[in-house]
Amino acid sequence: MQAKPKVVDLTALPGITCPCGVARRAFADCDDVPGTVHLTEISKDAREHYHKEHTEVYVVLDCQPDAAIVLNGERIPVAPQHAILIPPGVRHRACGQMTVLILCTPNFDPADEHFDASTASST
Repeated sequence: MQAKPKVVDLTALPGITCPCGVARRAFADCDDVPGTVHLTEISKDAREHYHKEHTEVYVVLDCQPDAAIVLNGERIPVAPQHAILIPPGVRHRACGQMTVLILCTPNFDPADEHFDASTASST
């Protein structure tokens, strides 16, 4: 059976607190779609985490001039229109306030957000 098209206003979705800040997640309710899309407002205190199953692509829509992403301990400057591929197992944390579109496959599951012991008590 062919999947039906669906249009979602990401800004109208409820914001959900996550390790990065606040995410608005679309298409989690579509069993025939192999991933989810998140409009995420990254906060200054984003927590380092990793996923065992998920692959994520961050697309930077807007950010502060000194924004960066830390991938396995390496700080990489980012700017609007940059895309970052984050395979499973890569510890990551966005630094600085930014707005990103996250493409996550398979469908996002909060049980696949993992923290190392040193970051588990961070807020």
